[in-house]
Amino acid sequence: MNANQSPSLFEEIRKTDDNGNEFWSARDLAKVLEYTEYRNFKPVIKKAKEACKMSGQLPENHFVELHEMVSIGSGASRQFESAKLSRYACYLVVQNADPAKEVVALGQTYFAVQTRLQEIRQMEEYAKLPTESEKRIFLRSEVTRHNLLLADAARTAGVVEPKDYAIFQNHGYMGLYGGLDAKAIHERKELKKSQHILDHMGSTELAANLFRTTQTDDKLRRENITGKRKANQTHFEVGQKVRQTIVELGGTMPENLPKADSIKRLGQKEPKRIRKK
Repeated sequence: MNANQSPSLFEEIRKTDDNGNEFWSARDLAKVLEYTEYRNFKPVIKKAKEACKMSGQLPENHFVELHEMVSIGSGASRQFESAKLSRYACYLVVQNADPAKEVVALGQTYFAVQTRLQEIRQMEEYAKLPTESEKRIFLRSEVTRHNLLLADAARTAGVVEPKDYAIFQNHGYMGLYGGLDAKAIHERKELKKSQHILDHMGSTELAANLFRTTQTDDKLRRENITGKRKANQTHFEVGQKVRQTIVELGGTMPENLPKADSIKRLGQKEPKRIRKK
């Protein structure tokens, strides 16, 4: 296995139980993450369970201990301990796996993006929104909220001055948009200088930027990254990995998505109950 393998390999080992629920075998995941012996993987699962509990979730809802048949050669097999992992459990596992392995970095991005996508789909408010316009307004609000959190994380990392923060934001855009910074995206989308990029994104493009924002915020805080250069590089790499995941899922690159009408105009047209959210 090497770093050029795609994040889709995590989807390839996904299984479905008799009730139609998706899950991952802990032993399968251990192999993909290059743990040659399962006993060395067990401490990672233990840390993931602790993280699950700290997040307010019940570990037993995401980590189900079981025994599975494993081939031991010559056509024989034996039962060995394993676990049935939810997608969220996999996310926590890769966050606690050996960060020196490139495949772990791929897994972190893959499960972070997929988990966030699942969260958005399961949001009661989002699920009830019947139109693209309402989804855009909802996601635009989420991006605004998480950009504030990202700005705070960036300040902690050492990105303090407005000019430096603009450079930091550009690194995120360049990673996600294949090297295009904010100015180049404006030109590509044929936007005026006064028009804000985020106000002219459809729901798909907003979701991609929401992933970029939330995962950069999480990585800056989790790894205690300090220094403008490292913060910029982190934002670029997260954007780049989200872009890679879009490729693997067969999506359209964000720079190729069509420009949408100003979300401010939509806000004026939508019912008050939507504008308040």
